[in-house]
Amino acid sequence: MSSGKKKKDSDQPELAIEGAKPAPANKPADANGNGADHVVAEVVEAVVHKPFDPKQLGVGLHTRVDRGFLDYASYVIRDRAIPNLADGLKPVQRRIMWALHEKDDGRFIKVANVVGHTMQYHPHGDASIGDALVVLANKRYLIEGQGNFGNIFTGDPAAASRYIECRLTELARTEVFNDSITDFIPSYDGRNREPVTLPCKLPLTLMLGTEGIAVGLSARILSHNFPELLEAQIAILKKQPFKCLPDFTTGGLMDARDYQDGKGTVKVRAKIKTKDESTVVIKEIPPTTTTESLISSIEDAVQKGKLKVKSINDFTSENVEIEIRCHAGVEAEKMIDALYAFTDCEVSISSRIIVIKDNRPVELTVSEVLRENTDQLVRILKRELELREKNLLDELHYRTLERIFIEERIYKAIEKCKTNEAVMEAVYDGFKPFKKELVRDIVDADVERLLQVRIRRISLFDINKHREEMEKTKAELAETLKNLKNLTKYVIGHLEALLEKYGPMYPRLTTKSARHEEVDVKAVAFKSFKVAYDRESGYVGYKVSGEEFKLECTKFDKILLVFKDGTYKVAELPEKLFVGPELYYCGLPDREAVFTCAYTDRKASYLKRFTFGGTIMNKAYLCIPDKSRILFFAPETPKVLYVRYKPAPHQKINQQTCDPAKIEIKSPKTRGRQISIKDISSVTADPTRGWDEKAATTEIVFV
Repeated sequence: MSSGKKKKDSDQPELAIEGAKPAPANKPADANGNGADHVVAEVVEAVVHKPFDPKQLGVGLHTRVDRGFLDYASYVIRDRAIPNLADGLKPVQRRIMWALHEKDDGRFIKVANVVGHTMQYHPHGDASIGDALVVLANKRYLIEGQGNFGNIFTGDPAAASRYIECRLTELARTEVFNDSITDFIPSYDGRNREPVTLPCKLPLTLMLGTEGIAVGLSARILSHNFPELLEAQIAILKKQPFKCLPDFTTGGLMDARDYQDGKGTVKVRAKIKTKDESTVVIKEIPPTTTTESLISSIEDAVQKGKLKVKSINDFTSENVEIEIRCHAGVEAEKMIDALYAFTDCEVSISSRIIVIKDNRPVELTVSEVLRENTDQLVRILKRELELREKNLLDELHYRTLERIFIEERIYKAIEKCKTNEAVMEAVYDGFKPFKKELVRDIVDADVERLLQVRIRRISLFDINKHREEMEKTKAELAETLKNLKNLTKYVIGHLEALLEKYGPMYPRLTTKSARHEEVDVKAVAFKSFKVAYDRESGYVGYKVSGEEFKLECTKFDKILLVFKDGTYKVAELPEKLFVGPELYYCGLPDREAVFTCAYTDRKASYLKRFTFGGTIMNKAYLCIPDKSRILFFAPETPKVLYVRYKPAPHQKINQQTCDPAKIEIKSPKTRGRQISIKDISSVTADPTRGWDEKAATTEIVFV
């Protein structure tokens, strides 16, 4: 980081060591402006003349470091990163505007020349000046560019400064400068003068918007619509309520319900239109993004499986146009919701208005900034009117003197005078009879000016034309006095004239919406992952090529795993997870879904229906008693279950049916209803698997 104006050695704090002598006044500081040689010299002097005390040395260095850090921090805050409330400009922007004002002749100027001229005032190099000028030109209000100034939509940089040209806009010429009421200070090297702040009559702080990061302090001011700011200033002068919302050059759709007068956030969405059933087109993008970054975020979402996109084509030139084609079966409306949910098509922008006021950083609201700008506008217009009144009075006074001097032939009285004193006295004596006609008393400067009137002017003096000019001057003076008397009305008229002239030139670009419809990311997520289970290898996941439990999942889905020993758990969507060969069920968890389970504990067999309810991720639970084994497990409730028993001596019934719907739904920990104490061979919901239609069959009655 380049440093600012170097401090003189006399400005450096002295080392706090007893006996240390000050460094010579002509001793230069080191390359960083820290005066390191002075510190060494002082320490050596102190050690030579006084006994060495480490505590005193530590305190001195600590004090010097603290002071240096505070000086640097305050410099970065006030003179680098944070705009001034008076004119809404950072120092580099103000110096660019002043350089353009000095070189302004109405024609375009090479940006390289402007940068070079600005370096007389700005000590931080040409790169920062050129970048700041391009940003100002793209804001449209103050600088008019000719050539390639980059593209705010695509993020393409501007051409080199030697190839592009710029000049002040008419708005900047008339509303930002007035040398007569501008306060100046010496530039960083003392060779030139630069303005402290410009006498700006525009609410530039909110018009331009800005971001600044200083030491321990950052500001983010969102840009607002120029005509709306003028309307708000008129409302302030009329003591009426007003409200201003941000407006961005990239357009977009804005939800500003959390934008509390400049404190809070706004959500801005891209403007997306449906071209056909499988194609959507992005026509406007949110601020802080470019078409390149937006497409990158879409591609990233596709790679993560959050979107299904067939192709992306960027046709952006002067206007944004990004065409996105969906896969077959994907609706365009669902694609729009997914773009808002998973990409930079929706961004949230925070606002914190921090400006320099009275040489100190302060945090303000939009209303407070506008009121300060309006008060400043009133003061500036009043000063301009007072200055105009003075100039008109001076003009009226001189025109009166000139008329009397020529009409009454006072110049004839000086022809016989031999000395300058006699000439002056003759002129004074000549005006004594006309003292009542004068605007004010005549002084030596007036006499000197009269004596410089040429003979041609005297001989061609037109009394009628002179009287017309006098009447015109008197009318202007009367109008000026009237405006001073009705200052508020005059300021409102000034604002209304600006609004009428520039309102159509700067329409609102960002569409205001009361509220964005919240997008449920899970609802709009695409099922881009196919989870499968390979029993032979024991792996489950969307990167497993298996034949069992094929599930289509989204990035946000979890999976429910149920094992033969009755253990179950809910896990994140796995790429490839080893679960072993004993997996009995794999599916999507649902707290309200009803499952049917038959199990045996070697003494008897049971049947139950239950819901899993809530679970902790990756924690193992039991849905049957310990040391039991699942015989049947399925989601929902089968109409009929077919139970087959193992053959046994004297066993008359080898198969039975039951109706699971007769069993009430409980929790996973419930024991369930007993089926039988016989050894069960199988429990199925399909009678075609080993079922003997000719064998005796009865229905199980649950007690």
